[in-house]
This record gives sequence, C-alpha cells and structure tokens, in this order.
Amino acid sequence: MSRIGNRELTIPEGVTVTVDNNNVNVAGKLGTLNLNVNPSIKVEINDNKVTTKRLNETKQVKQLHGTTNALINNMIKGVSEGFKKELEIVGVGYKFQAQGNVLTISAGYSHPVKMDVPEGLKIECPSVTELTISGYDKQRVSEFAALVRKVRGPEPYKGKGIRYKDEYIRRKEGKKAA
Repeated sequence: MSRIGNRELTIPEGVTVTVDNNNVNVAGKLGTLNLNVNPSIKVEINDNKVTTKRLNETKQVKQLHGTTNALINNMIKGVSEGFKKELEIVGVGYKFQAQGNVLTISAGYSHPVKMDVPEGLKIECPSVTELTISGYDKQRVSEFAALVRKVRGPEPYKGKGIRYKDEYIRRKEGKKAA
C-alpha cells in the first residue's frame, strides 16, 4: 500500500492545476510545468486538493502511484516557492565565477571549466567559494548542481573539491610515516 500515493496535495493560492487526459499542467508565479501521467493512474482535483488513484493493483502501477504523487507535489512546490541547491568549493585557488549565462569554475585544472547555465535556472555567487543554483523545476536544478559537482568531486584525504553545502565528506587518514 502506497502511503505517499494516497496523500492529498493542497493547492496553494496563485497556483492552478489542470488535468486533461493524461497530462497534468501546473502554473504558478514562477513558471509552468507539465507531466505526462501513466493511463493507469487517475489524477483528480476536488476542493483545491489533488489526489492520485490507481486503477488496478499490478506491481508497476503500485510503483507509479507514489512516484506520480511525489512528482505532482514537486511541481506544485516548484511553481509557488522554487528550489535551491547550494554548493561550495574547497581548495587553494579554487573558485566560481558567474558572468551572465556562463559559469566559470577554477578547480585546479590547467584551464578554467566553462558551463552554460540551462534556461529557467538562475545562479548566484555570494562569494568566490559559494554558488547558489535556483529554479522552479526540481529535476533541472538538481541535475545542473550534480554536473557542477562532477567537475571536481570532493576527495576524502584533504576534502578538496566541490560539494553541496550540507554534505558531509568522510575523511580518510592516508599514509603514515614509518
């Protein structure tokens, strides 16, 4: 039994949710998102609440039930509040630079790494060692944050590299002198 799939999602003010056939469209002050839902899952809107119901009890439909509910919840939260990922870079000479729609990362390579910021995302650099990625689509925000982190992932010996702000890096001891 899916507990996540059975929860009712409240639609906040300023957000409109429409369902036509298998498409769920969510529009809010930050943007518009849509989701193509499996025909075995029925999405209903009653009294400013969104519910998902499954039409049969097969294993695949049970798996999709909670996932669909969670995706719709993320869409509603995204267009009303937005999502944010914070990264930090640790290392001598390591830094972020944001110029327009291009992010430049100096991470110990012989050349700076330049990345184009996808449409719909905003980046801010409060300092040269901190980066904030924000947007209304949770998947795109998280995916771009993972790509930035992948440029130089944190290493366990000195802790150098790019990490999420709240990430804990388990440190290793290294070699001992004899």
